[in-house]
Amino acid sequence: MSYSEPSRIKHEDTEEQTDLAEIKQQRLHTCSQCGKSFRKKENLNVHMRIHTGEKPYTCPQCGKSFTAAAGLSYHLHIHSGEKPFNCDQCGKKFISSSILKQHQKVHSDEKPHVCTFCGKTFIKKGNLNVHMRVHTGKKLYTCPQCGKSFTAAAGLSYHLHIHSGEKPFNCDQCGKKFISSSILKQHQKVHSDEKPHVCTFCGKTFIKKGNLNVHMRVHTGKKLYTCPQCGKSFADSSGLSYHLHIHSGEKPFNCDQCDKKFISSSCLKQHQKVHSDEKPHVCSYCGKSFSRLNSCKLHQKTHNEVRDHMCFECGKSFTVAAVLTRHQRIHTGEKPYKCSYCDKSFTVSGSLKRHEGLHTGEKPYHCTQCGKSFTRLRILVTHIKKHCSVSE
Repeated sequence: MSYSEPSRIKHEDTEEQTDLAEIKQQRLHTCSQCGKSFRKKENLNVHMRIHTGEKPYTCPQCGKSFTAAAGLSYHLHIHSGEKPFNCDQCGKKFISSSILKQHQKVHSDEKPHVCTFCGKTFIKKGNLNVHMRVHTGKKLYTCPQCGKSFTAAAGLSYHLHIHSGEKPFNCDQCGKKFISSSILKQHQKVHSDEKPHVCTFCGKTFIKKGNLNVHMRVHTGKKLYTCPQCGKSFADSSGLSYHLHIHSGEKPFNCDQCDKKFISSSCLKQHQKVHSDEKPHVCSYCGKSFSRLNSCKLHQKTHNEVRDHMCFECGKSFTVAAVLTRHQRIHTGEKPYKCSYCDKSFTVSGSLKRHEGLHTGEKPYHCTQCGKSFTRLRILVTHIKKHCSVSE
């Protein structure tokens, strides 16, 4: 069988394309830890440092280290303040042409990469790949010091600051320190009271559009993030992340005063205020003080009776989103907290904890005056009042 001239040329072109594809495939250098591939061996070598924690490039001005020369190059602009690339639409300045190019997509609303799980769209394919791990639970980046794993390299990078204690970015208004310039920038909006993103349901305002999107799910009931082990769903990725610790039992952050363990550094930080009696947030109505700003805000709602979280089933309103979530379980019959000793289930974690205390005999609340122990804090408070009445 003989080919006509056009058919022969088309056949040869197809063969050539196949050969080129095979050559390109042979050139790929694949990471043995996460499967990511690179055309150049030196790019793979740089990437491997994310997994090993190696940072050979050090800033001569502040001592901060980086895995790649490009990272150091960008960092040096922080010291010099140089941002030579300007956006012609909004005037924002950037340290490189590639960052400017990515930024300009914000103005065009071009987000071609779509998540098949939740429909969220992204400007960059790499950001979609990282986001997908929230749904799959895949964590490729492991801390070489404590073994904790993360879905993104940036998460590991931030986590490493916990071990080093390094916070090189200072707020010039309050002196607070931060591990990255982006977190500092978000913090500075606290001082300016800039909250441009408004919830159309309840009027609550937010500094970041992402925080508004998460908040809106309180009203809509949308839960995009599902636990791969038990099927429980959450409105945001951090809720799923914390929940996964229930299955693993991991609590890597220890209090150095009472040895209590916590699943995150922020939870530990809040707990430590119990020991210091630090309560900087004061209610403007009654003068009651709180260790957490959020607790103070929730308390103030009891004075002005703001109930902006409504149940769509029965119309009942609540001051706190978490209380609405618990209430909705009355309608759904959901009891997500299962006892590990028997078949009983509970609607809230506190009830489960108290119930499991019956199995273990644990009494975590101790009276400092007589040494007696109790299963519940409320019972301890009642007991302490008896001591007070006796002394009077």
